[in-house]
Amino acid sequence: MATPAPMPTPVHPVDEVPPIRQLAAFGLQHVLAMYAGAVAVPLIVGGAMRLSAADLAYLITADLLVCGIATLIQCVGFWRFGVRLPIMQGCTFAAVSPMVLIGTTGGGLPAIYGSVIVAGLAIVLLAPVFGRLLRFFPPLATGTVILIIGLSLLPVAGNWAAGGAGSADFGEPKNLALAAFVLAVVLGVQRFAPEFLSRIAVLAGIAVGLAVAVPFGFTDFGGVGDADWIGVSTPFHFGAPTFEASAIISMLVVALVTMTETTGDLIAVGEMTGRKVEPRSLSDGLRADGLSTVLGGVFNTFPYTAYAQNVGLVGMTRVRSRWVVAAAGGILVLLGLLPKLGAVVAAIPAPVLGGAGLVMFGTVAASGLRTLAEVDFKGNHNLTVVAVSVAMGMLPVGVPTVYAKFPDWFQTVMNSGISAGCVTAIALNLVFNHLPVKGGSAVEPVAPKTGGGEEPAGQPREKAV
Repeated sequence: MATPAPMPTPVHPVDEVPPIRQLAAFGLQHVLAMYAGAVAVPLIVGGAMRLSAADLAYLITADLLVCGIATLIQCVGFWRFGVRLPIMQGCTFAAVSPMVLIGTTGGGLPAIYGSVIVAGLAIVLLAPVFGRLLRFFPPLATGTVILIIGLSLLPVAGNWAAGGAGSADFGEPKNLALAAFVLAVVLGVQRFAPEFLSRIAVLAGIAVGLAVAVPFGFTDFGGVGDADWIGVSTPFHFGAPTFEASAIISMLVVALVTMTETTGDLIAVGEMTGRKVEPRSLSDGLRADGLSTVLGGVFNTFPYTAYAQNVGLVGMTRVRSRWVVAAAGGILVLLGLLPKLGAVVAAIPAPVLGGAGLVMFGTVAASGLRTLAEVDFKGNHNLTVVAVSVAMGMLPVGVPTVYAKFPDWFQTVMNSGISAGCVTAIALNLVFNHLPVKGGSAVEPVAPKTGGGEEPAGQPREKAV
């Protein structure tokens, strides 16, 4: 009797490769979700430095090119670089203020790029250290951080829905009406369309919203005609990098902030995809951030980090394949090499993106609540940990100038709601659930839970982290 053939090992959804048609559609959806944020950093920094229109266009195409390469490194991976999860990479907003300061006080772009290269190397070296900190991210901390990521992104979607921050018609009813229409289309497609269409609900909403926006005068395709057909970013286009101590120190602070934010994003995607991040994979993901940041300094762009916008898209569509995000990385590379194509994408009106962003970013916050549902809040201080962490994370979001009188390094850390909330959640979890209890507080011996601090079983600590 013949021996039955062994059953094939099932492929994890993260490693599944969808058909080409679906890869392209899902990948384009990820690109549209992050495009506005991706080009915002070079626009802000270049505008503050009063660069010419040609130099600004160069910064944008360089950014898109390295965004694509960084995304491919992160989700495809090689050796010890890349978390191999569906993670999009883009320029971090945490670096904007320090880079503007460096660029406008005499150092210029060469000093920015010198500090970016050093920061990238530092991230690569520090990645294993951060990997070992993963045990301080139990569900109590991770759920809180994911909730803060989602809540801190909602004002971004709100600004888009109103017409884009600084636009002349900001808050006009027509802008909010277009955003509401796109939101309705996204929800309708997700609820009533066949399965494949429901998974590209955001792309469908943006496409229908753009079709409606054109006849009503929301779009301006004038930049398409002015854009070049082909553009290639060459190393050190703006001159050889210079290494100034003050610039390097400020960028190293940014590096610590981005590592903290990326840790939260990677944990969030791991929760959503069912492939939890381990210390080794976290180190690999942070190491990819560092390598991408070094490439950014060489190819005339800025520090890179995981993009939380796309974390929401993964949770909403339930498309967990990292190869979908690899396809998105390939599209970004094309946009970086073909400026005219990038100009077409840039013409999508902000309210269209806002309508889609509301549901995506809300999904991230809801995912945080789902993780917190695993936490025991009875007879312990866990509710206090969540409450104070969310408050600290939302403070700079609700009151952007709250830390304006503080030193620059402090603002760099605390002006990011994600990093402020993350640091607070880790610190309070340690204080309430890991430090020895004194003075008769009610505790009971419990064994450590997965993802919590590794303590000997039976050591007193607060219950059910």
